Amino acid sequence: MSDLEILAGRFEQDRPHLRAVARRILGSEHEADDAVQEAWVRLSRADTAAVDNLTGWLTTVVSRVCLDMLRSRTARREDPAELPETVAEAADPEHEAVLADAIGPALMLVLDALGPAERLAFVLHDMFAVSFPEIAEIVGTTPVAARQLASRARRKVQGSAADGADDAARRRAVVDAFLAASRGGDFGALLALLDPGVVLRSDPAGVQFGAAALVRGADEVATTFAGRARAAKPVLIDGTPGAVWSQGGTARVAFTFTVAGDRIIAIDLIADPETIAGLDLQPLT
Repeated sequence: MSDLEILAGRFEQDRPHLRAVARRILGSEHEADDAVQEAWVRLSRADTAAVDNLTGWLTTVVSRVCLDMLRSRTARREDPAELPETVAEAADPEHEAVLADAIGPALMLVLDALGPAERLAFVLHDMFAVSFPEIAEIVGTTPVAARQLASRARRKVQGSAADGADDAARRRAVVDAFLAASRGGDFGALLALLDPGVVLRSDPAGVQFGAAALVRGADEVATTFAGRARAAKPVLIDGTPGAVWSQGGTARVAFTFTVAGDRIIAIDLIADPETIAGLDLQPLT
């Protein structure tokens, strides 16, 4: 078997993961396939002898291809005579069903509001637990700026910039209802509040405490929280509804919630002390 055939076999093992990344970034089945194919072309031409983590290398490559495609799509949309491709495709029920399964119906409605770099940072960080230094390398910025991109994207997804006080109250109601359902072990109520494609992500410090790095899907996230969070207190985290678990008057774990419509599409568990110290935590009563 030739080296290229061995490499092709290794690529095929990663193809489902790469398609998942591309679909969530692009929101388009055939564009995702194009991005994955381009990643194979680049892999077949590259010298990967010194690459220790081929999956990570391929994820970076396909993410860069997707970023270029998003930027090209944005440029095309500046022409008012051209219908954005994702809007045209949404009329196909089969395609819409595939995308709904891939990224969750609520998230499908809001990703197009994000700029290319924001969208990529949001998807890679919140859905695939890609670190900010890695995202920064893809986007061509600093880790701090990459974190800001993801935060700004999250705020846009939540609609805080446009919907005002009414939307803020609605999001707080969703988070409060989730915490109450979690404390009471109400599995059905938790499911009703979670988007089917919801993701729960824990930072490395949280993983050290025993949390899973990434949990995907409403059933799995509801199972994780059912009967728990009894000691979590509602707070505003950087101006958006969240929760903290404190010990000795010091916040030890923070939970941020990304809400779209009336459902939670992402939960971030933050346990790193330095990160928590940098958050603006305002108690809610």
